[in-house]
Amino acid sequence: MRKLVLIAGGALLIYVVIVLAIAVIPAIELSRVPPGPGVVDLTPLQAEGRRVFAANGCAYCHTQQVRPLDEDRAFGRPSAPGDFAFQTPELLGSERTGPDLSNVGVRKGSDVWQYIHLYQPRALVPESIMPDFKFLFRVMAKAPAGETAIPVPAPFAPANGVVVPTPEAKALVAYLLSLKQSSIPGYEATGPVAAAAPAAAPPAAGASAAAVAAYVFDPAQGQALFTSNCAACHQASGEGVPGAFPPLKGNAAVLDADPTLHLGTILQGAHGKTIGGATYGSAMPPFASQLSDREIADIANHERTAWGNSARPVTPAEVATLRAKAPGAGK
Repeated sequence: MRKLVLIAGGALLIYVVIVLAIAVIPAIELSRVPPGPGVVDLTPLQAEGRRVFAANGCAYCHTQQVRPLDEDRAFGRPSAPGDFAFQTPELLGSERTGPDLSNVGVRKGSDVWQYIHLYQPRALVPESIMPDFKFLFRVMAKAPAGETAIPVPAPFAPANGVVVPTPEAKALVAYLLSLKQSSIPGYEATGPVAAAAPAAAPPAAGASAAAVAAYVFDPAQGQALFTSNCAACHQASGEGVPGAFPPLKGNAAVLDADPTLHLGTILQGAHGKTIGGATYGSAMPPFASQLSDREIADIANHERTAWGNSARPVTPAEVATLRAKAPGAGK
């Protein structure tokens, strides 16, 4: 009997030590970490959306932890302890069947995109294997007063009626849009930087003639940047999503010899624009804080030369000039 007690007691002690080492002590330490720069607590609506996110098992396929590895650069900068000051328990996830969501509120900052993607993922990402969440929406004869119907693309829309989000869908989208990484000096997309300045830093306004001459547009780089930053809304074909996101193929602003509107839209975003006679209510996020002048020039040149478009190329110096003229640029 004494031997059984010793065995059971020893096993219990080992279990308690393991729990303390990998759960309790780290949780206590994390609770003492101050919020990172710009990290704020969730609003009641966002907190409800977090509950919907957890209840529907979204964390089984999506992580919220960006590793300091090259393959994670598309998702944002590496995660820092202060990012999770108000996220208890953390929804870090352990598998990426779908992309990481740490910075999805910046990468996919359109509520319209999020609603369509939840209703039918393949309406925006044809290769997606994510299940649809149509049960978070209602199909009605017409949108009630104060509600806005979701512009689901025709091939995926119901035969009759319009699609309206439920309160659960609104809360979930509010939570997803709240997932935004704030900038941490010296802690950028490739991890903590060395003493040397990061090579990806945006060129200063008024770049030298030598720097301008050195720029050569790389179509492969332009396509890659477009794919990771723009194709989800405007589609790889450049045809956009009717009623939701405007086409870039044949777009007058993209084809204009004066690139001011084209580059300004990429830098500062847009909302409620009428393009080709159609009004688009979805918001396009600004990319000025996310992409360098060269990266924006690469994206713009891809759009100006792909899908049969033929417009004069732009340079990083032109982007830098417009960036410097943007409201608040000198602050």
